[in-house]
Amino acid sequence: MLIGIDVGGTTTDAVVVDGSKVVKTAYVPTDHDNLLKCLLLALDELVQGIDTGKIERVVLSTTLITNMIAEGKTDPVALVLIPGPGTNPRDYALGESIILDGAIDFRGKEIDRLKESQIKEAGASIRAQGLSRVAVVGKFCQRNHAHELKVCEILAAALPGAKIELGHKVSGQLNFPRRAATTMLTAATKDSYERFAKDVAAALKERNISAPVYILKADGGTLPLDKSVQMPVETIFSGPAASIMGVLALTEPGQSCVVVDIGGTTTDLALILSGKPLLSAKGARVGSLLTQVRAFAVKSVAIGGDSAVAVSSQGCDPDSESCAPGTKSCCGSLTVGPHRDGSPLCMGGNGPTPTDALRVLGLTQIGDAAKAEKAMQIVAQSLGCTAREAAQKVVDAVVDKIVFEVNEMFREWEQEPAYRIWEILKKEKLSAQSVVGVGGGAPPLVPLVAARLGAAAIVPEYAPVANAIGAAVARPTLTLNLHIDTEKGEFSVAEDGLMGRVTDQKMTPEDAERLARRLLAERAARLGIGEYAGEAEVTYSEVFNMIRGWSTVGRLMDVRMEIPAGLLPSWGRC
Repeated sequence: MLIGIDVGGTTTDAVVVDGSKVVKTAYVPTDHDNLLKCLLLALDELVQGIDTGKIERVVLSTTLITNMIAEGKTDPVALVLIPGPGTNPRDYALGESIILDGAIDFRGKEIDRLKESQIKEAGASIRAQGLSRVAVVGKFCQRNHAHELKVCEILAAALPGAKIELGHKVSGQLNFPRRAATTMLTAATKDSYERFAKDVAAALKERNISAPVYILKADGGTLPLDKSVQMPVETIFSGPAASIMGVLALTEPGQSCVVVDIGGTTTDLALILSGKPLLSAKGARVGSLLTQVRAFAVKSVAIGGDSAVAVSSQGCDPDSESCAPGTKSCCGSLTVGPHRDGSPLCMGGNGPTPTDALRVLGLTQIGDAAKAEKAMQIVAQSLGCTAREAAQKVVDAVVDKIVFEVNEMFREWEQEPAYRIWEILKKEKLSAQSVVGVGGGAPPLVPLVAARLGAAAIVPEYAPVANAIGAAVARPTLTLNLHIDTEKGEFSVAEDGLMGRVTDQKMTPEDAERLARRLLAERAARLGIGEYAGEAEVTYSEVFNMIRGWSTVGRLMDVRMEIPAGLLPSWGRC
């Protein structure tokens, strides 16, 4: 048996999967002030009457890191940068930072020494600010860790007990601003995430659940919970990733479709091309920061079944920009969202919502019909129409907003390399041919969205708990980026800062790929997912010959190898 638990914005959903069957589900309201509590409430409800000794795997999809960052509840961090020449870190929108002299070039050669006195001054400044978490990031330090290590050594002596994160250990990929952002967010969230992971492990032990526990990452892959402590930011956007994996699990393989996950608070949009979810080429965006976290290309829209419905005291011009579907979900003077004031009135809440409107129109059986009617009468009084007409206007506003955002996302997706390559290979322009709906609001709303887009609507069985199913049956993913400089006789691994020696100056691409495969297998074993290493595939390989005096003196080689997102073999629909 497998357990999947998805902590969503409105509800926490949980499932027990046995082979390719969902044998039990559970739902509890999400308490954003205590995610662990609602997660365990869902688990307790789920395992009643189940032999916990038969549970082989538990996978969590959590909004913990996303919420911490969005709500400003992360730990304060001192950011120390070694940018070298040619860049101005003030342009990176990373906030206040301490800038140190010193530089490493693109091949890992020191071209400007550090100044020890300057580093000690930085330590004194950090201590004066009362900060105990530090992120140290040097440009091109993934090619040579010496500067980051030296700064760490001096700061550790100046700041006893401080926790220092180094950029080359968080991510060694090129792009200095994104590496700095990722390192800073890692330092800011690591302690809270570690406490969460320990509490989960202890709670499962109390419940006699000894199965391994995994967390779902932003790229749809799983990672053992204890290992994920070293990379907490990889769990941002875990929820949207769960919905995509749920769609893969509940639909026929190889499809191209738009994923529309309608929850109580937000609607998440994504794209699957020929059975492969579209990945964001620029990494996960966290607020204004671009990171090096590998993530699906997903857009969250602030509208859902529990969005607050309001009518302004003054009418508005339907042709005005402020009334455009893409800005306010506006229909006349009616607005839906972006905030949520609690549950729908038909379910004991205090105000009208789209769920109340759907109940009045007979599109859902959720909640009390009389209370839903009362909610729409409140809206109807302000609009000067019947309750049923008001309900239709609310539903139309929600559909308008989602359709607008889907069309906007298609324009944004056109900039993604994988999207453009797909169009070239298929020799066709991608459009919304089918819309797959998951989440609690999908059954009544997705057919309406699909009709407006001229697409087929697919609402699979178990759509309301698709995210929990996706988490339960997702397999691990892993990426390894290998850089080799045969002239210097060195290699480095971007993901963990590993460095080593190579002796063959005439190394071939095939040799480089074999080395990458071996290193990936070793890293997978360290992370506890070694059995999946055989699934790895080369997704990028490039060779640059270095010429000096009419002779080839060495090669720069880059290889990316990935264990891609996918479903466990035990899930019969994969």
